Amino acid sequence: MTAFTSAPGEEETRRRQRWRLALGAEATPHLGALSGEAAQQEAVLAFLEGGGGQDPGPGSREGTGLMTVPDWINRVHTLFPRSVADRIVDDAVNRYGMTDVVTDPDALARATPNVSLLKAILSTKHLMNPEVLAMARSIIDTVVRDLMRTLARPVTNPFTGRRDPLRRSRRPVAANFDARGTVRANLKHVDPRTRRLVIREPLFNTRVRLLQQRWQVVVLVDQSGSMAESVIHAAITAAIFSSISSMRTHLVAFDTEVVDLTGEIGDPVEVLMRVQLGGGTRIDKAMQYAEQVLDNPRRSIVVLNSDFFEGGTEQTLVATTARMVEAGVTVLCLGALDAFGRANYNQVLGRILAGVGAQVAVMTPDQLAEWVAEVIG
Repeated sequence: MTAFTSAPGEEETRRRQRWRLALGAEATPHLGALSGEAAQQEAVLAFLEGGGGQDPGPGSREGTGLMTVPDWINRVHTLFPRSVADRIVDDAVNRYGMTDVVTDPDALARATPNVSLLKAILSTKHLMNPEVLAMARSIIDTVVRDLMRTLARPVTNPFTGRRDPLRRSRRPVAANFDARGTVRANLKHVDPRTRRLVIREPLFNTRVRLLQQRWQVVVLVDQSGSMAESVIHAAITAAIFSSISSMRTHLVAFDTEVVDLTGEIGDPVEVLMRVQLGGGTRIDKAMQYAEQVLDNPRRSIVVLNSDFFEGGTEQTLVATTARMVEAGVTVLCLGALDAFGRANYNQVLGRILAGVGAQVAVMTPDQLAEWVAEVIG
């Protein structure tokens, strides 16, 4: 298996874009206009130089629009490596006076707790003083509790058991409604005048409990700068999974190193406080770690949540994935979503992993739960 390499001319295009970004608009006649990610990078830098809170303007600044400070912080950490992003945010605070959210407790107190603000906090919490960090933790707790309430039912429902069509229930639970059986049983109640079916006897099935033997589920989450929202949802989903008796769940975060957060899995706030967004990406090391903690491969699921831009050795990653699949492990590779909900991952590597038996998809937390329940049910 050979590692993925850039197509001819692609590296030269990237080099010219980097020089154009460094030299400014005056270099456009010689190096060409910016496009794609480079244009977005110029936009966030223009926002900084404009003092924040303003529209960075038209032209080559694609996909920006009017940005708030949290939006800007999130884009910086998505578009630049961690070391560069940290320097840009540090300059914003200390040189350009953009102290909103990051250092000003009054501004933080007025901010509306939401996922966008949470992502900005995760990217900048290492810059906060203790007073602001305490307030930030309170915001994290608020957003996490809201997400837990929103996701708890759709994530746990698939594990409550499967419907048994042979056993009826007197309990009118919507999730157990037998639509086909209800139609058949009520055909005699069709109104000949309106030709409408009148439901006089809705039927419901019982559910039989699933999963008498526990399954081991390892959730690996990439904590590089572009993965903030995925990290948040992984922490919430893993916490809910950990409460399901039929599953033994591990949560592992990785960049260039692997950090096992299973000890804090029941407290997603603590998990998110420990996350360090940014840095490199060693998917190969994370998958090797997952392979080591599995007890029974044939009753194990590894969920890899990443953008699949490997900073280590692709051959090692692919070989480890193939070895686990051959041993009976179910491997799901979840591609990252960008801020607009679009798939944003290295599809070339995704296809290679699919070729050795992994399942590659993009899923919301409730869809992931349904998939896991289907596999282990």
